[in-house]
Amino acid sequence: MPWAELEALVGPHYPKGENGRPPMGLAIMLRIHFLQQWFNLSDPAAEEALYDSPVLRRFAGVDLGRAPAPDETTILQFRHLLEKHDLGGAMLDTVNGWLESRGIRIATGTIVDATIIHAPSSTKNASGKRDPEMHQTRKGNQWFFGLKAHIGVDSRQGIVHSVCTTAASVADKHMLPDLLHGDERKVWATAGIRGRGRRSGRRLRTPEYDQPQDQIQGICGRVTAGEEPGEGQSKSEGGASLPHREAHLRVREDEIRGLSKNHQRLCVNFALANLYLHRRRLAPLGA
Repeated sequence: MPWAELEALVGPHYPKGENGRPPMGLAIMLRIHFLQQWFNLSDPAAEEALYDSPVLRRFAGVDLGRAPAPDETTILQFRHLLEKHDLGGAMLDTVNGWLESRGIRIATGTIVDATIIHAPSSTKNASGKRDPEMHQTRKGNQWFFGLKAHIGVDSRQGIVHSVCTTAASVADKHMLPDLLHGDERKVWATAGIRGRGRRSGRRLRTPEYDQPQDQIQGICGRVTAGEEPGEGQSKSEGGASLPHREAHLRVREDEIRGLSKNHQRLCVNFALANLYLHRRRLAPLGA
């Protein structure tokens, strides 16, 4: 884990404790936030887990003999701090830059795909309404309500380098330009996205598309690609990377409302998944 880089990213925005009681240590809060992503913990569940599990306390650096564990309100405020300053997307950039410094670089092939993430459709909440930024879509004969995560994945290393979050009703083809880093020589996509390349009179492997932005609701973020030469893998090799990536990502259906908040969470999830995918190459020798 690039702890020093991530703490330096959040540090300028973290309260200094000049007024009132000193804040909880940044390192502790950052580790707790990642525990929430790894174990799909809500804010109250994260607080409870810190009291129940000595393993999680040791990882987070919480010593109950000196101070209580952060409560759910403190955990919530830290998450809101990350969302306010768009630090989820910045974490994805930082992690990918750190991976590149260790020889795990983004190449010239990209796989693009999207996955639907369910949102609660019940109106039994404080507002009495469903999330207005979520919409429904049909896949086959089944209807889904929620959002859609569009991702661009490096075909060689399996690194997620681009993330767009939209309502579930937004077609995959509209987000293609935002999922490419610009140096691609090959692009793999589903039939629906490839159809956009044919209708526009361009080959799919030429990543230059005109994107109609009218009535497209979504949030995007990507990093600058490395300058690694060479082609991406073959279609059969590259196509295997995306299911492998999705196998390491489990997104919890919960009451987090709004595309912006969910986009920040997805960026953090994919940043951690990129690290997990290359954990054996990053571990110290003999670990």
